[in-house]
Amino acid sequence: MSRIIAELKDRVLRLEIARPEKKNALTGEMYTALSDALDAAERDAGVRVALLHGARDCFTAGNDLKDFLERPPHGEASPAFRFIRRIATFPKPLMAAVNGAAVGIGTTALLHCELVYAAPGARFQLPFVSLGLVPEAASSFLLPYIAGYQRAAELLLLAQPFGVEKALAAGIVTEVVPEAELLGYARDAALRVAALPPAAVQAAKALMKRPFAAWSAEAMAEEGAVFRERLAAPEAQEAMTAFFEKRKPDFSRF
Repeated sequence: MSRIIAELKDRVLRLEIARPEKKNALTGEMYTALSDALDAAERDAGVRVALLHGARDCFTAGNDLKDFLERPPHGEASPAFRFIRRIATFPKPLMAAVNGAAVGIGTTALLHCELVYAAPGARFQLPFVSLGLVPEAASSFLLPYIAGYQRAAELLLLAQPFGVEKALAAGIVTEVVPEAELLGYARDAALRVAALPPAAVQAAKALMKRPFAAWSAEAMAEEGAVFRERLAAPEAQEAMTAFFEKRKPDFSRF
């Protein structure tokens, strides 16, 4: 069974993260499938918009930690880092419909989307510091840029879950939509974008991204280097061990 469902209809590529029994947690294979789908979408003139969403009542719980620890990202070519670069450089409009949990990459990926619609019950979290790690996907640059430094510091340093209203205020979410209408509403918006002149749409996106594209790429590279370094550090090892042992981590000795 494919864990990433890709469906092209009316020039909108719908990408569904379909692993609901694990809250749509992402494995290396799933990252690869998403990146491959976006690579193909960039080459296909029949695709004008990509719409990302999760199966059932969840967007994604982020990395599958077991898979992540068994196959950690040792370099820029790793599936997770490839996906991060892919969403950052995808030239066509990228949209998301968010319901339920959006953890880690489930939140940072939204910073690269043009339009993000979320249900009232959506819950976001940037847990990196609490896991002994650092932010990724250029979020250390993009979140302060769009939300302001203090608001970004609250979300990144406290690492606590937050609701849709806070995500809206931080600029992560475009609009809050009733849960029953979410996917249909997002698809209607995607269809409206897809009906516009495609070259003009892509040129407008490129112009909007151009002023901070280099800074985002630089932040992403620096984050990746520090992230991989932190992954082997004692703090991260304690956080991961505590997670699997279902206990609170003890950082008092660090």
